[in-house]
Amino acid sequence: MILSALLTSVGINLGLCLLFFTLYSILRKQPGNLYVYAPRLVDKEKSRQQESGDFDLERLLPSAGWVKNAWQLSYDEILSISGLDGLVFTRIFTFSLRVFTIAGVIGIFILLPVNYFGNQLSDDFGHLANKSLDSFSISNVNDGSNRLWVHFSAAYIFTGVVCYLLYNEHNYMSAKRIACFYSSKPQPHQFTILVRSIPSSSGRNISETVESFFTEYHPSTYLSHSVVRRTSQIQDLINDADKLYRKLGRMKSNNHSQQTFRRDGFLGLTGRKVSLSDHYEKKLEDLEVNVRMEQNLSDGEEVPAAFVSFKSRFGAAVALHIQQGVNPTEWVTEQAPEPRDVHWAFFSSSFIKRWIFKLVVPVASFALIVLFLIPVVIVQGLANLNQLEVWFPFLKGILSLTVVSQVITGYLPSLILQLFLFFVPPIMLTFSAIQGYISHSRIERSACSKMLWFIIWNVFFANVLSGSALYQVNVFLEPKNIPRVLAEAVPGQASFFISYVVTSGWTKLSSELFRLIPLVCSFCKRLFSGKDGNEFEVPSLPYYNDIPTILFFGLLGITYFFLAPLILPFLLVYFCLGYIIFRNQLLNVYAPKYETTGKFWPIVHNSTVFSLILMHIIAFGIFGLKKLPLASSLIIPLPVLTLIFNAYCQNRFLPLFKAYPTECLVKKDREDQNEPGMAEFYDKVVSAYQDPALMPVQYPRSTDRDTSPLLHSTEV
Repeated sequence: MILSALLTSVGINLGLCLLFFTLYSILRKQPGNLYVYAPRLVDKEKSRQQESGDFDLERLLPSAGWVKNAWQLSYDEILSISGLDGLVFTRIFTFSLRVFTIAGVIGIFILLPVNYFGNQLSDDFGHLANKSLDSFSISNVNDGSNRLWVHFSAAYIFTGVVCYLLYNEHNYMSAKRIACFYSSKPQPHQFTILVRSIPSSSGRNISETVESFFTEYHPSTYLSHSVVRRTSQIQDLINDADKLYRKLGRMKSNNHSQQTFRRDGFLGLTGRKVSLSDHYEKKLEDLEVNVRMEQNLSDGEEVPAAFVSFKSRFGAAVALHIQQGVNPTEWVTEQAPEPRDVHWAFFSSSFIKRWIFKLVVPVASFALIVLFLIPVVIVQGLANLNQLEVWFPFLKGILSLTVVSQVITGYLPSLILQLFLFFVPPIMLTFSAIQGYISHSRIERSACSKMLWFIIWNVFFANVLSGSALYQVNVFLEPKNIPRVLAEAVPGQASFFISYVVTSGWTKLSSELFRLIPLVCSFCKRLFSGKDGNEFEVPSLPYYNDIPTILFFGLLGITYFFLAPLILPFLLVYFCLGYIIFRNQLLNVYAPKYETTGKFWPIVHNSTVFSLILMHIIAFGIFGLKKLPLASSLIIPLPVLTLIFNAYCQNRFLPLFKAYPTECLVKKDREDQNEPGMAEFYDKVVSAYQDPALMPVQYPRSTDRDTSPLLHSTEV
């Protein structure tokens, strides 16, 4: 790719960003869009006073006041708004900005001039716009040149900087996790564990077996338990009734002055005429009766699993980490999630079904990776005009046009790849859901890891190894060939990934701010359904989708730091935009639906260490290809030192993300002994883990709100 093609891509995406920012700054002021651009604030009743039908010219003028509000948002405010998970998410941008600010200074002011005047290619400034981007990469440095020692030194310095910042960030997040634990109020999941594989006992049901076991072996700390029951049929009935009730509500709101009739016989073709609304109401009554009957019968459908609660956090921790029975396959324990975080569908699946899915999901994930190679090949063909002319010879005349060639090579490939990637996150989330995790947060963390490795393989490796390298699979059968292959392939794709940062990074962030799909849905709802939009659901931030994307851009920056430092300014712009935009979204749009207390951070740490090791492997191969064997040999200690650093961090910090230490648990339990509300809290813990499908239901006989819930649960 030549420089002018890159500038074309930058210009197109910069124009789209400015357009999205301008439209957002105007549309966010319109009262009708308050539920699109500030649903979290509306839900907290902080923005209802802004709703006014009076015309105001200021609403039609773009402004940047939202940037100031997002910038001034403190970490303590983020913590109170979005919890520790939201803080972890924003700290990813903070960490990335620190890393790539230092990398940018080294790369732009030192490495870039060294690369450009490397003499491998012409270094004159004439026709700069037509120069290949290889002129700004390490490929332009002569083989055996002493200038390569600058890159060698930069690799060591940059690795040290990243490790230092990563250690500080890991230390900060660990301390924050402990501080949040100390400042938190008693929560049911802190006192509860999940016990599975409960052995059957003759003459006793599961509930009696659990109570007998924990009363005998944990007499001083055992509080209560809640046996899990199969509720899939009940939940299906509730879902059917909910759909029917909403349909009835829409019919009533659209037909106030007329009655709709149908026949009550076969397929509505025979029998006597009845009012359609009366027919639906009768059907709803039957569904409600069926729900109550299934709930009464569910006592006999116990699952060999139970949520067991204790009187102290330490008591729960002891039961969690000590083997309960002689047979390790029985009385298997794990930490209980928050009650709102429980994935109840997991318990409705049989053991055989879960076991089969654990085998099927890896195979399906591999198949998805293989199938995704098809769009990757298409994208690489678009990035190579010669290949494109071979595929479509009739386009040779059109491709000879400068503007067309610049748009195709500089913008279209990364855009097409991003469109294909749009469908991957929901698939990964589905794969993780059917694996049998007991919480929504664990499902999302699993999907986050799947997405990260999917992007690393299908966007990074599949692109850099496209062409001839992609078919030389045999080179990977010998590990010693891997550095050479990567060193040959990775620098050649620098131009594609620079364009990818601009297209997938800048534009995707601006579209996140603009929220096009929710805006269109809200407009259609008001236009066709006659709804005022007052009924809405506050969305939660999709960590499983956004975190892998951010970490992948970090991998690109670390990998290409010394290979093609021209990518660094574009990455800095991306992280600056993300820092502001997502702080604004956390303030106005997203509300947490669960809290993992920062458990996404180890994924960030592991991804950063992997990126460093990958950079070292490529550096080893590059210096070998550039005929500087001494530098290639001296780079070997670098990955070793990085792995030692990682091992230290794993032993120093990772245990704090898995479980709280005894010191914290006992100290917190002693503080709670003086709290007057603990007796009331224990009463709530008893019923905290009751399946929502088993809660008593009441059908509202008459209502004017067509979107209100069908079945209202009552406190028990």
